[in-house]
Amino acid sequence: MLRPLLTALILAATPAVAQNVAFGGMRADITAPVEVRADNLSVNQADGSAVLTGNVVIGQGGMRLSADRVTIIYAEGDQNRIRSLDAVGNVTLVSGPDAAEAKAATYDVAGGNVTLTGDVVLTQGQNVLTGDTMQVNLGTGQAQVQGRVRSVLQPGGN
Repeated sequence: MLRPLLTALILAATPAVAQNVAFGGMRADITAPVEVRADNLSVNQADGSAVLTGNVVIGQGGMRLSADRVTIIYAEGDQNRIRSLDAVGNVTLVSGPDAAEAKAATYDVAGGNVTLTGDVVLTQGQNVLTGDTMQVNLGTGQAQVQGRVRSVLQPGGN
């Protein structure tokens, strides 16, 4: 009984190149409207971007992305449609019971993909997974963590 547990813990703690995980407990609605809140907004008509600063929180369905600064890139020729969001500084992505932290993130709104970079920490209940980057498909709830992956699994946890 002890041997399988030790083997699982050793394998979980061994750094790996990539690890696939489920994220958010369920799929996020990537067709839901994107709600943006911040203390400040600066719009650049020339390049079709906007910069949000101060307590930035972006929500879409059950997903929340927060950061110190977010640059909104609009679709070419359509200032009403967001193409992507680039977040930097204290980035947190929360979906369902799962949360991830990183230094930066890019959210491809149309594709429903979020890429977190820089000291990524994924928390799922009491379990923790770290790595250099994490790519999350919000439509399927699947995530992949890459680069110096490390897992800490709590005994008896799911």
